[in-house]
Amino acid sequence: MNLPESFLEKMKPLLQGEFDEFIRSYEEERSQGLRVNTLKISMEQFLHNNPFTLERIPWVKEGFFYPPDERPGKHPYHEAGLYYIQEPSAMAVGEIADPVPGERVLDLCAAPGGKTTHLASKLGGEGLLVSNEIHPQRAKILSQNVERMGIKNVIVTNETPERLAKRLPSFFDRIIVDAPCSGEGMFRKDEEAREHWSPENVAVCASRQDEILSHAEKMLKPGGRLIYSTCTFSPEENEGTISRFLENYPNFEIEKVERYEGFSPGRGDWVENATPGIEHTIRIWPHRIKGEGHYIAVLKKTDGEESTRIKYASSKVDPKMLKEYKEFVKEHLHVTPNENFIAYNDQLYSLPEGAPSLEKLKVLRPGLHLGTFKKNRFEPSHALALVLKKEEVKNCWELSASSPDIISYLKGEVLQATGSKGWYLITVDGYSIGWGKLAGNAMKNHYPKGLRWMGNHSFY
Repeated sequence: MNLPESFLEKMKPLLQGEFDEFIRSYEEERSQGLRVNTLKISMEQFLHNNPFTLERIPWVKEGFFYPPDERPGKHPYHEAGLYYIQEPSAMAVGEIADPVPGERVLDLCAAPGGKTTHLASKLGGEGLLVSNEIHPQRAKILSQNVERMGIKNVIVTNETPERLAKRLPSFFDRIIVDAPCSGEGMFRKDEEAREHWSPENVAVCASRQDEILSHAEKMLKPGGRLIYSTCTFSPEENEGTISRFLENYPNFEIEKVERYEGFSPGRGDWVENATPGIEHTIRIWPHRIKGEGHYIAVLKKTDGEESTRIKYASSKVDPKMLKEYKEFVKEHLHVTPNENFIAYNDQLYSLPEGAPSLEKLKVLRPGLHLGTFKKNRFEPSHALALVLKKEEVKNCWELSASSPDIISYLKGEVLQATGSKGWYLITVDGYSIGWGKLAGNAMKNHYPKGLRWMGNHSFY
């Protein structure tokens, strides 16, 4: 692998005796990982159903390595949201952040969704998660991954940190900033990251990180935690960023967190004016663990002002539309989703409990998308299907992961079926994957066109 010469010149004096081992790690095959989505399946159930060759990841109890010749991203379980494919060292961020059910959590730089989906599984459907991404296209991917994992208490926004900070002062119990960085931890899997790396870009990234954190701190409650992470090895963007932040915001302190085997302490000797306690931050190196590498710091806000000026969202929906939705619920469901409704044109959503007002914010997903109103009828959304369990619906059509029918369904084909007409929750081995609508002997396929499988598909 051709690594930037200036990068090598930078890392050699830092790593010294470990430098050769570090460089050799770039010639090794990178580790692949998946993390079980406990919102949809328990660990016990997953291990019982698991079709892959897996090895436990030591630093996250729901995480597993899988071999490079297996393709869990091409399996129906992936489409059902039973797991999320994520780089193994990146899983450490969500594990260390460790939100408590009922908290308000912000994932400020969230795309493509690995950390958001991890945080959501830890919240267990309780509390509020705001997941933000500044780049519109990446925000769309984030929203799709939120949907696939069956998360109902997430608001997805496409905003700048500055605009969010103005609207949500002292609002969150926990904020995760997986900051845009020079991407050194992506060299092994991303040629573009290697090509674009330069000392000048490191400096630009460090300045951007300072700015992002200055907005993030405004949104954190007194006593709350700010979790900062990057996938770079550059001290300027890691220990340097944290030291500069604490110099500007002395009402924060570094919290000591558990270091797993192979994790290393932060290096105060690599930056000027290192803040006391920087050794309690964490470095993850690709030559010490099976992963690409990461940096993580947990900061506690020791004091500050509580916010008294938050405006909360209120239910807004046309009564006629609501009547059609409730008729659908009565006819097809055994449960009633949260009734804090909001409508965007013909789209109906259920707002999470404690959701702030979303006025004047760019919002891609204001909560759980329930469905669409079409000519005096309600059509349920794919998102609603993915949060439901088979025991929560009146009609269910069960498919096996090993059957040709599940492939047909994921390709958008009509299935042969018998039963009472109406909406059916389609499941794979008991786990929701989408909707079908039975008329006569034909199960009309409502798997979203943009998600359908193309061509020949083999997942073993």
